[in-house]
Amino acid sequence: MKYFKVFISIFIIFFFNNISAYSYDKVAFVDIDYLIQNSVIGKNVLMKIEKLNLKNIEKLKKREKILKDLENEIKNKQNIISKDEFNNEVNLLKNKINEFKIEKNKMVSEFNTFKDKELNSLFKKINPIIQNYMDKNSIEILLDRKNVFIGSINSDLTKILINEINKDNN
Repeated sequence: MKYFKVFISIFIIFFFNNISAYSYDKVAFVDIDYLIQNSVIGKNVLMKIEKLNLKNIEKLKKREKILKDLENEIKNKQNIISKDEFNNEVNLLKNKINEFKIEKNKMVSEFNTFKDKELNSLFKKINPIIQNYMDKNSIEILLDRKNVFIGSINSDLTKILINEINKDNN
């Protein structure tokens, strides 16, 4: 009985030590940011987003300059006008500043909504192209490059997928 237990123990040790994990699933990775920035459709979406952002920044800068000019005007009048009149003008300025903050927050919210909508639309257009490439080349898993510590350069499909997306959107 003692020899049987030793034999079973040795058998189990050799059995579990010789098991190797082999995977035949093909795994690749792609740099999503680079893909978006360098594909034609991605460049167009990023250009739309940037154009709206610059337009919003310009509007806000104009409004902010108007408010600063108004503030300076009130400061210059401070010694000339009565205290009640000065307080009224200060209160009006505070109200305009609050309106500006509300408008700014609304603009930021609308911009973020627009950006999310545009990026989601972009991904809806490129996902079938990527999925088709994966099916043709028997790729089971495609990871974002940010989440890959190290990998073979042959597993990087970024430039290939950019070409596929550009070819499909022409």
